[in-house]
Amino acid sequence: MSDHDKTNVSPRGFAAMDERRRREVASLGGRIAHARGRAHRFTPEEARKAGQKGGSQISRNRKHMAELGRRGSTRDDVSDTPEDAWT
Repeated sequence: MSDHDKTNVSPRGFAAMDERRRREVASLGGRIAHARGRAHRFTPEEARKAGQKGGSQISRNRKHMAELGRRGSTRDDVSDTPEDAWT
């Protein structure tokens, strides 16, 4: 029997922590990574390129973009699964 077949499995690790504690641990990890020089900090140019790349991917869907242009974008237009917007 695999772990996926068990129905009474209690959460472990981050899943077992409350939201406040998860945020504390994640924040600490980020601070430590920066202090050790292992965290990446985007330059404005890198951030610009990343944004352009994402924008070019979503704009490939001409039908979707035309519809947004006709009626204007709202929060409802944002898909929970990015793949849907790229097809």
